[in-house]
Amino acid sequence: MHKRKLGNSGLEVSAIGFGCMGLNIMYGHALANQESVALIRAAVERGVTFFDTAEVYGPFSNEEIVGEALGPVRDQVVIATKFGFDIDPVTKQSTGLNSRPEHIREAAEGSLARLGIEVIDLYYQHRVDPNVPIEDVAGAVQKLISEGKVRHFGMSEPSAQTLRRAHGVQPVAALQNEYSLWTRGPETNGILEA
Repeated sequence: MHKRKLGNSGLEVSAIGFGCMGLNIMYGHALANQESVALIRAAVERGVTFFDTAEVYGPFSNEEIVGEALGPVRDQVVIATKFGFDIDPVTKQSTGLNSRPEHIREAAEGSLARLGIEVIDLYYQHRVDPNVPIEDVAGAVQKLISEGKVRHFGMSEPSAQTLRRAHGVQPVAALQNEYSLWTRGPETNGILEA
């Protein structure tokens, strides 16, 4: 498996990553947990070192599956997860965006526990929260990095301007924007240049 460094961060990952969302939500039927664990472990055996999950997948249960699967090989893999939604702990329904700094900390603590890890390798803001200045979001992640709970900051679906503002506070190691045959915006909205 070829490896790639993400930006200037020094974070090295397999050229092909494993997006874990489809294991138990979206895209047809959910796999049984043990089928998901076996699939993730088979990916590791084939050289995949980059695994992407989020608290909102499930919600919460996807991180638990990923943590169980990768626990025995934690030192060989990069785990990315995401924050940014308010999720009711009882109903497990998302009630909207929430990237307030205190919520980012709560989300990080929850993700660390569910994944069974001591540090999140790459922590993405899942969606930009228009109610919270991006500088506050980047600052909150920067604090988690300084405390050793997070290694790198990533963003999902920001505009080029928002990305630049965030990067001015805390370097952004990775960007996760949809770019496909159906979604061609990155070719014209400035995000590729950024």
